[in-house]
Amino acid sequence: MQSQSVLPADAAPLQEAVAPSLKGSPSTWVPSLYFAQGLPYFVVTGLATLLLADLGMTDEQVTKWLSLLGWAWIVKPLWSPFLEALSSKRRLVVAFQLLGAVTMGAIAIGLNTPFAIPLAIGLLAVLALVSATHDIASDGLYIASLSDQKQADFAGWQGAFYNIARAFTKGALPWISGILVAHFGVAMGWGGVFLIAAMALAAIAIYHTRALPEVVAPDMARHSAAQVARTLWEVIADLFGKRGIWFAIVFVLLFRAGEGQLQAVAQLFLKRPVAGGGLGLSNQDIGTAYGIAGTIAFIVGSIAGGYFAAWLGLRKAMPMLVIAMNLPNLIFWWLSLAHPTSWFLIAGALSIETFGYGFGFVGVILFMMQYMAPGKYPTAHYALATGVMALGNSAAGYYSGQIETFLGYQHFFLWTVVSALPVLVMSFLIPKRELGESA
Repeated sequence: MQSQSVLPADAAPLQEAVAPSLKGSPSTWVPSLYFAQGLPYFVVTGLATLLLADLGMTDEQVTKWLSLLGWAWIVKPLWSPFLEALSSKRRLVVAFQLLGAVTMGAIAIGLNTPFAIPLAIGLLAVLALVSATHDIASDGLYIASLSDQKQADFAGWQGAFYNIARAFTKGALPWISGILVAHFGVAMGWGGVFLIAAMALAAIAIYHTRALPEVVAPDMARHSAAQVARTLWEVIADLFGKRGIWFAIVFVLLFRAGEGQLQAVAQLFLKRPVAGGGLGLSNQDIGTAYGIAGTIAFIVGSIAGGYFAAWLGLRKAMPMLVIAMNLPNLIFWWLSLAHPTSWFLIAGALSIETFGYGFGFVGVILFMMQYMAPGKYPTAHYALATGVMALGNSAAGYYSGQIETFLGYQHFFLWTVVSALPVLVMSFLIPKRELGESA
């Protein structure tokens, strides 16, 4: 799911919440906070795929541009300590939510100009940076406002509403786009979709001006940029001083080599016409099948994967988690061969794939937590690990469109399964001791 912010200490929760929320309970702001965190993220990583395809971009162009936008989440750990030095976390969260709403509103306007494609890509890059920075601010507010016990109590709320944002952004909004595009054309129709998303995020931001707790970290506020930079260097040096860290980095980089390529191309395959090798689904069909049914399957798979890893232990469970995440890619290979026309059959097949994705994705999250984060700076090292994971995912997605264009959809989906073999081999080599132990 989302990554934690990089704190220049050991990330123990701060206790200086000054102004209470509207009702004094985290239930009044945790759900809306994590819906707001997920909304712009899934706009950039999911909804934008259909937008750029409707604007006439090729698979190779779409995957390359969207993979480049993913760099915002790769490098965000590097500036997160500087955000920790700002005094008011509530104002920071609200500011980036409003900035995200303004950016999506600007996309809606830009789509109706002669420069729609470059403006859309440029503004999506801004939205990616805003979203990545909002991740840091919102996670920091959550950590600083709640005790360890409260954080655990509301962890389920985090995941639930983050995935509700996923269903809204990858399910409801594509469904709406199909209707609006049919009636008003691509520019006006997609402009309306981004306007809806902008208004939703703006409404949450306005609500959060009262609902969010105010947290001030006076000690952090006194830290200079130079002090924060020195601490960041210490955090990075400590990470690379850990025993076995290069094995861990390579493992995390390769973990999504197959799935990352598949996710970059999946919606394009579903949307492209049958004559071009795709399934020819409408935006409504994709939104309902992949955005809503797929999200439900992903959540169920994530829960099942967590229990499976807890029952068997991460080392023993890891090979099965890798297989579960990548073997269902053969579902897409079958779809590219059979070209079924039944929506229910397609939705069922996609649900199997997203269940496997959720089931296996637990593996890399737990690996980063248990093998890379432990030590003096656990939260900071976990955040850096998520940056490494994002780098691997972005690299896989960047070349996926080019590979798919060369191989064709059928052979490309087989290739995604083959791409997972290196990390599958590594999954049998994870040592018993924690890699995170100091050298």
